[in-house]
Amino acid sequence: MTLPHDPSADAIELVTLADVQAAADRLRGVALRTPLLAFGPPPVRPDSGAPQAWLKAENLQPIGAFKIRGAYNALSQLSLVQRAAGVVSHSSGNHAQGVARSARLLGIRAVIVMPSDAPAIKVAGVRADGAEIDFVGPDNEERIARADELAERHGMALVPSFDDARIVAGQGTIGLEIVSQLREMGVADEEPLTVLVPIGGGGLSAGVCVAVKGLRPDATVIGVEPELAADAADSMRQGSIVRWGPELTGRTIADGMRTSALGRITFAHLRQLLDGVLAVSEDDIKVAMLEAATRARIVAEPSGATPIAAWLRHRAELPARGSLVMIVSGGNVDPDLYRHLLEEAATLA
Repeated sequence: MTLPHDPSADAIELVTLADVQAAADRLRGVALRTPLLAFGPPPVRPDSGAPQAWLKAENLQPIGAFKIRGAYNALSQLSLVQRAAGVVSHSSGNHAQGVARSARLLGIRAVIVMPSDAPAIKVAGVRADGAEIDFVGPDNEERIARADELAERHGMALVPSFDDARIVAGQGTIGLEIVSQLREMGVADEEPLTVLVPIGGGGLSAGVCVAVKGLRPDATVIGVEPELAADAADSMRQGSIVRWGPELTGRTIADGMRTSALGRITFAHLRQLLDGVLAVSEDDIKVAMLEAATRARIVAEPSGATPIAAWLRHRAELPARGSLVMIVSGGNVDPDLYRHLLEEAATLA
């Protein structure tokens, strides 16, 4: 379903590189500067021109996912009055954990609206940080409506999971780190750079685009999403936000990417800055999780494994030179499901 064109969306002010750099200052000592891990076989010869692949391991964050960046950046900018009233948010898991952890660090009451089918490991993480949970159905729109209702009823500050400039700026700090870390490793700015980033609601991909292209205008940033939840690719093709209902997006194992549509703010960024979108199958994702475990010795949840899946499946379509960075956005996956998916992947590899 294509949503009607919103003329006000054309006037959205984009997040700037300075906004992302300010977010990095706020996050110092809170979010981990996650490592870039060499991935896959190195080029046969240093001068061969073949690309060097890297993983940006956001699964190593304190909450197991990148979401701490945007959540803390947003909460840390609340006024004293807003902090006293508390915050409310909606999320299927990783943003919920980001808000819960940030609220605990800042001494703020937090209420999170989560879907009834949220992974148990993510629910447990939210509860461990002391946030209250309000469960609703699987539809993202239901979560948004319930969070809006709670915010209005109790005067709480609403912290969206992706469609917020503060969130976009916080997530964009990953892009700052990628460019800085490559430079520290001696990779020249003249060398081509490609970044593969998961797309759910678009907060991460929008922020990474702002940061990477702000520092490296020549870089290529490509979004990745499951074939069973490919609303972003539809939106980019049509030039308007396309909504996929939960009966469609709920089919993918990538629970962090079951968002029904991009936000107005995130779409405004992506249509200007994103270079393309690649789709991957459920089997691609499973194999990518196995590759992450065996080649890099890291746990990648299905959503976090999608960039690896795109690299494995679409390698011939990607730039043939330079550095290619895959953002592993999280590693929060229930142990039983993780074992099951790896077992399935072993039969496919």
